[in-house]
Amino acid sequence: MVLLLIVLLVLPGNTAVSYKWVPYAIAAFLLIALARYLSTTYRIDDLDLRAWRILGGRRVRLEEVDRIEYASLRDLSPTGFFGAWGWRGRMWSPVIGRFDSVHTEAARGLLISAGDVPVYISPRDPEGFARELSRRVRSYKGRLAVDVGDPAGTSAPGPR
Repeated sequence: MVLLLIVLLVLPGNTAVSYKWVPYAIAAFLLIALARYLSTTYRIDDLDLRAWRILGGRRVRLEEVDRIEYASLRDLSPTGFFGAWGWRGRMWSPVIGRFDSVHTEAARGLLISAGDVPVYISPRDPEGFARELSRRVRSYKGRLAVDVGDPAGTSAPGPR
């Protein structure tokens, strides 16, 4: 909204017709970004973990999950204006390398390592979600080396 106000104040009222679309384009972009944020959902079924949002998302096969750990996006990667900028959600971390991010909250989330590219998600109840994900993954693979949802306590704190 601040960007929209700046554009409206900077552009004089009698500018050429070609500039009249700018505020509408910015408003449309902001509305689409808000819709993506609000549509973010996570679902675990019998075969997959699905992190979904409008125009993007990620599916992880439960049999491919290697680690389930608590993480903060702020600890993994730069999160300023440019750090988390990206439509698809592909990010890079000096701690773990490249990873996908389908999140709504940067401070409290889960880092799910599966295959070559881990995924960072932020469900409303990370502890409960980790327990349920862990239960379903253990039915496929048995216990994991790092698993914050395992009641047996076979987890290590923080990102790897």
